[in-house]
Amino acid sequence: MKESFDALIDHLMNAGFFLEQAVEVIEKGMIDRALRITNTNQSEAAKLLGIHRNTLQRKMVEHNIDGRRPRRKPVVRAGRAAVRRARKAS
Repeated sequence: MKESFDALIDHLMNAGFFLEQAVEVIEKGMIDRALRITNTNQSEAAKLLGIHRNTLQRKMVEHNIDGRRPRRKPVVRAGRAAVRRARKAS
């Protein structure tokens, strides 16, 4: 594990990242991953990250992370008149 972190640190240093930028990249990545793992459940994601839910929400605003679930298209249903016509035809 330590070798992985050392390699990450070397990569960030060689790429010219400043400390603040590196923290932002890692923090945003961990928040994104936690939300994906928990299917955008913010309370569960906050627990996974070891922070309060309000802190997670504040950081999501800071990093412009949308934590909403993707909306499904609504199911198109036949109106009552169409159902009655179908029943009469059969």
